[in-house]
Amino acid sequence: MGKYFGTDGIRGDATSKVTPTLAYSVGNTLRKALNMNQLVIGMDTRPTSAMLSVRLAHGAIMGGMEVWNAYVLSTPMIAHYSKLRGIVGAMITASHNVHTDNGIKIFVKGFKTTPDEEAKIEKLMAANQVIKLPIHTVKNGNDDVKIQYLQIYKKLKLEKIDLKAIFDTANGATSSITKEILDLYVPNALQIYKHEGINTLINDHCGSTHMETMIKEVLKKKYPVGFSFDGDGDRIQAVDATGRIYDGDMIVYMIANHMKQNGTLANNGVVLTKMSNLGIIKALKDKGIDVVLSDVGDKNVSLAMEEHGYCIGGESSGHVILSQFIHTGDGLLVSMYLMKILNDTKKWFDELTKDVKLYPIEHVNISEVPKETLKKDSVQNYLIKLKEKLGEDSLLLVRPSGTENLIRVTVSHPDESMVKNSTKDLVSFILKEGEK
Repeated sequence: MGKYFGTDGIRGDATSKVTPTLAYSVGNTLRKALNMNQLVIGMDTRPTSAMLSVRLAHGAIMGGMEVWNAYVLSTPMIAHYSKLRGIVGAMITASHNVHTDNGIKIFVKGFKTTPDEEAKIEKLMAANQVIKLPIHTVKNGNDDVKIQYLQIYKKLKLEKIDLKAIFDTANGATSSITKEILDLYVPNALQIYKHEGINTLINDHCGSTHMETMIKEVLKKKYPVGFSFDGDGDRIQAVDATGRIYDGDMIVYMIANHMKQNGTLANNGVVLTKMSNLGIIKALKDKGIDVVLSDVGDKNVSLAMEEHGYCIGGESSGHVILSQFIHTGDGLLVSMYLMKILNDTKKWFDELTKDVKLYPIEHVNISEVPKETLKKDSVQNYLIKLKEKLGEDSLLLVRPSGTENLIRVTVSHPDESMVKNSTKDLVSFILKEGEK
């Protein structure tokens, strides 16, 4: 990771890190760093998104780029348009973060920037030399981006689905397009947290990071399924009529199993991550499906899918990629794929996943000590011994967050007491070492 770019673009507090000055600087470097001269910009509904979008566009124009502003649209819509037109895409968003944060995601012909591309951008930013070339005017790209995105659903061959479902769009970038898709294909759906305007509180006790909201709605209204997206629309979590949550890994299992049965699972495999539940990995293999484990992050999932020729991959956080349609996570598209499966099979989520026996797993975020604590020899030695104790049939993942000031701890094992005790002792040890 560089000075500005983390695991998922640039992200941070919108008053101190992701400022209009930063946005201008990023925009101003894009043509030279990426050797491309056209850019489409989208944004979510955060209070700071409009200003950052304007400044990014201004910097890009001064740098010699032709710019289309698509305004409030989802990250996958921008990624899709970037690939379709063979241009650069930029999304102003901090994804699932709180509304006071913001960020910038960059796509090159539909794919997120590589470490080399990000390094070139940062090198030009560090040089602090403002590029001034012939100026273009900003064009309105909203309608064309939307029109091209809607074509995906025709490829999916959706018909009217006579099922009830609740959709939580997190007061975010998918609010408008979700309504259009539901009106076309799922007329009995209910959409909540659908404010479309700027200055709405995106992700505020809603969306995929606050599943308690969806669970409450599903139980109260007695709907069979619910889908929650994050603020920029590239993540999804689902629930059933009992309030049980189905994360990204479970969603990959359901779709991949359906694809295999229909003969459409490319190269007979999927990509999950090193944080994926071991029970899901085992269930996929029991179905005769190959599983490749990438590092965490949808960028890594996408790269592994390209390498192995797979058409589906994802991670537990809710990034699920269907690469025959789009090369990044798309909560709305994935929800429609799932609705199609439910409609075609006449089965609900519990029946589609009845062969999955999840391993006990615990996730803990540590914010009280610096991320550099993990580099200490004492911590590394502790992790080696703990992994030996847990054995082969286990998961131990301790890593610094790429987007937040956190240490993320994940422990999984067939024995639930082993998981709880190991996690508790590990977190205590990291806290103690971090305070020294």
